[in-house]
Amino acid sequence: MAVVAPPAFSEGSAAGTSRPAAVARLRAAMGGEGMLARIGWTILSIGLFAGLWELCWLVGWADPKLLPPPHIFIGSIAEQGKFFNTATRWQVGKSMTDGPSAFESVMITVGATTMRVFVGLLIATILGIGVGVMVRYFKLFDRLVLPTVTLLSPVSPIAWLPVAIFLFGIGNGPAIFMVVIALFFHMVLATITQIDGVSNNLINVARTMGASKAQIYWRVIVPAILPGMLAVLRMNLFAAWMVVLIAESTGVGYGMGQVIMLARNTFNPSLVFFTIAVIGVLGFVFDWLLRQAQRRILYWLPDQTEKLRGL
Repeated sequence: MAVVAPPAFSEGSAAGTSRPAAVARLRAAMGGEGMLARIGWTILSIGLFAGLWELCWLVGWADPKLLPPPHIFIGSIAEQGKFFNTATRWQVGKSMTDGPSAFESVMITVGATTMRVFVGLLIATILGIGVGVMVRYFKLFDRLVLPTVTLLSPVSPIAWLPVAIFLFGIGNGPAIFMVVIALFFHMVLATITQIDGVSNNLINVARTMGASKAQIYWRVIVPAILPGMLAVLRMNLFAAWMVVLIAESTGVGYGMGQVIMLARNTFNPSLVFFTIAVIGVLGFVFDWLLRQAQRRILYWLPDQTEKLRGL
């Protein structure tokens, strides 16, 4: 009976089989595959930006009194946090030291601004998409509404600020109104553009299967424009942050915009950049959450991020 010896095993062969796998894993990590890799690249990107800023400070290109480097305004977080107590500052007979602590002041101010952003964004999205669908659904509504929407769309949101104060006075109302008015008209036009871009083949197939006009809109057109509208919603999220800061900086209520105006009036660059950093972190986090929701909602769409890189 013949005995077949097993193939020889050596350290060289083990290394030869394991080294390609290790290289592949390294390339996969460097290629940005996986959550840890994306977090690593994000930290590296932000660190590179902060490092260049620090380098400009070291070589004397950035004046620390005008453009303080990150280690200065980040290191004085506890000191800068007390200036976020803008709500107490408006009360007669109370000093900046009264009221909540520095951390509580930051949380209250951030919460107030974030609330205004998301309430305004939600109202503008519902109204904009609803009006846009109705413009393409009802011909009479199209003729009555679309010219006015097109006329008011180029108007800057700042021009609406006196109207917001006249209508709502001081508080959350004018800030939310500013966000809605800044996003509504563009959301309507974006919805109309998305509807006009729906493939006729989808509509013809639905008609062939006996779908009514209402069924075509809610079963075919709305799902077809959903990817584009979510992309528009993501861009409007950034626009909402810009508009609400303008509204708050004019004195319609306490918030992040008020903190920036306080920093300007007191010539406090560290407070300015600390507030900018807080706004940037908030915008980054909410954009990431929106992208995660977009992936869950549009689960049937393939990943397009690597499509052009492979050309």
